[in-house]
Amino acid sequence: MSFLRTKIEKLPLIGPAYVKKLHRIGIKTAGDLLFYFPFRYDDFSDVKKISEVELGEVVSVQGKIIEIKNIRSWKRKMNITEALIEDETSAIKAVWFNQPFLVRNLKKGANVSLSGKVVYAQEGLQLSNPSYELLGSGQSLHTARLVPVYHETQGLSSKWLRAHIKPVIKFADEIEEFLPASIIKDQNLFSYSKAVKQIHFPDSEEKARDAKRRLAFDELFLVQLYMMLQKKKWQENKSVRINFNKKLKKEIKDFVDNLPFELTDAQRISSWNIIKDFENNRPMNRLLEGDVGSGKTLVALISALVVIKSGYQVAFMAPTEILARQHFKEAVRRFEKKHTPSPSQEGNIKMKRNIKNPLLRGVGVCKIALLTGSESKIYEDGEVKEISKKKLLEKIEKGEINFIIGTHSLIQEKIVFKNLAFSIVDEQHRFGIDQRAKIQTEVLKVKDGLKTVPHLLSMTATPIPRTLALTVYGDLDLSILDEMPKGRRKIITKLVAPANRDLAYDFIRDQIKKGRQVFVICPLIEESDVLEVRSATEEYEKLSKNIYSDFSVGLLHGKMKSKEKEEVMQKFIKKKIDILVSTSVIEVGIDIPNASIMLVEGSDRFGLAQLHQFRGRVGRGEYQSFCFLFTDSTSATTARRLKALIKSNNGFELAEQDLKIRGPGELVGVRQSGLPDLAMASLSDSQLIKNTREEAGKLIDTDHKLSKYPKLAEKLKKFTKEVHFE
Repeated sequence: MSFLRTKIEKLPLIGPAYVKKLHRIGIKTAGDLLFYFPFRYDDFSDVKKISEVELGEVVSVQGKIIEIKNIRSWKRKMNITEALIEDETSAIKAVWFNQPFLVRNLKKGANVSLSGKVVYAQEGLQLSNPSYELLGSGQSLHTARLVPVYHETQGLSSKWLRAHIKPVIKFADEIEEFLPASIIKDQNLFSYSKAVKQIHFPDSEEKARDAKRRLAFDELFLVQLYMMLQKKKWQENKSVRINFNKKLKKEIKDFVDNLPFELTDAQRISSWNIIKDFENNRPMNRLLEGDVGSGKTLVALISALVVIKSGYQVAFMAPTEILARQHFKEAVRRFEKKHTPSPSQEGNIKMKRNIKNPLLRGVGVCKIALLTGSESKIYEDGEVKEISKKKLLEKIEKGEINFIIGTHSLIQEKIVFKNLAFSIVDEQHRFGIDQRAKIQTEVLKVKDGLKTVPHLLSMTATPIPRTLALTVYGDLDLSILDEMPKGRRKIITKLVAPANRDLAYDFIRDQIKKGRQVFVICPLIEESDVLEVRSATEEYEKLSKNIYSDFSVGLLHGKMKSKEKEEVMQKFIKKKIDILVSTSVIEVGIDIPNASIMLVEGSDRFGLAQLHQFRGRVGRGEYQSFCFLFTDSTSATTARRLKALIKSNNGFELAEQDLKIRGPGELVGVRQSGLPDLAMASLSDSQLIKNTREEAGKLIDTDHKLSKYPKLAEKLKKFTKEVHFE
């Protein structure tokens, strides 16, 4: 039996109390301990003679303990341990706080290695709270080297983990290589066992980087491989082939020509990509990624119309009832026999010159239904009607409804479609990877007739850099809407210093008096002395009772029940609330044309991409809109970062900057990916992503069943379970 399978409780010097703590962080075997990687290193490799140390530097010194004692500081109410360390050149004092046990571990006359920061005290230079270990006990673990630092839990320190991982390191030779030798050679990678050894106790910074590169390559490669295999598996299904013939082409052209605004080039290209996908007899699986207000919904509706006009059904699923209801209204507006511009297009989109009548001829083809947990409606014969769920389900099964819009109800209700050929999922990142798979199978239940699965279009309003999207959503083809409709007014964004708060409040008051509405976003639900940010509840109290007591103020946060959130949002939509104070739970994609001001408290606490998302909640009507960024931070970095938001209105540019400044974890939608730490940390390494994608692609082209690589197939199966892809 492999030693790495040995249960943790059978390893020496690990008692029952520690076993419980290790289990808590997922370590149950010697192998788990070996694969518990550090997330950073303390660089204590600069070993100096005591006479050479300088103020402010982090150094390691080695010498003999001349004196060690505990001193009780009554003034500071703590125990101070002081030791005098001497080498052949000089002596230096080391000081530890509230660690009185050190006098038992470090005896006078012992030779020690100390690593820490050099500070100045009354007696001169000294080491403050240094790491320590006795010399003569073999290779250094805690000092005089690159020292690994691990994620800790109560009672399990990095020092303890280092001491117990070190004896297990030699068994890394048992680790079986799973990457094909050709990939290891072509990519100049460490062997798997060498990488594991060097990630824990690297011989140099270069070897630490190489070890991390190999292990990050593994994780990203397995992600890419899994996604590509999922895509190949999906494409093995059959779908309805929809021929974009002359008649259909003319009808879609008439629809587009009759819109009260011009499509952007990006909308035209994305629509065409989808239409071409429909012509295949394998199912489309495409992600439509677009900036706030870039017109994703219209692309989805054009695509839906192609399918409906061809005689098939379309399902459109949104993550919340509010968004589902909004899409239903938009579909009715676009597809009714006479339609006008939506509120978000009135005033800020220039009408086409070749259209004389603002009441435009629609398509008059759709029977549209809305199905959510709380309501069911149908649009037919020019009007919206209430309908029982039972009756609606019967109509869907008979094929009398050809466009069904809803929430999770579309996969939870016992729906049977007659001839569903196209499914659309809005804000797909809200569902997660495993739920996407469920949507692909369970939304696609079709009655007799079609032995096929529908084409699938996923949409997200979260701009993600292309290299990142190709990794996280590697199972999908990608269409990007990277331009805004012509004539859309730019939202004026201002950074508001504490001294100018009252001026901003006065401006907002004037806007409310003109009939406008306001969003106020706060980072936390409850007060936090640590973060020093204003909570939503505290802000709500302040605004409703002190600053805007003469206006209606509402509160929305994540701890509220779904029904309560829905009620608050409906009041805001119906203009019964002037100011809505909310945490970051505010709906992505919600369309409230009358809201013209976005105020973000503690704006320094959010990433640029998320701030851009907030800003996109306004500017959807005819009125000039504003975004005020409130912050009490005086940091130059904060100011520079927030000014980037003021200068740029392009979500993709801001997402790129977020990726560089704050890392991929700050991008909305990437957090749900479930990727391990090393893969997440490497998502900003575009070259590594490219390399892993190319290698995965080559492997699948030659052996997509991985029959020649059983170790890789086994590793992939285990990996996908660990990162919750299934």
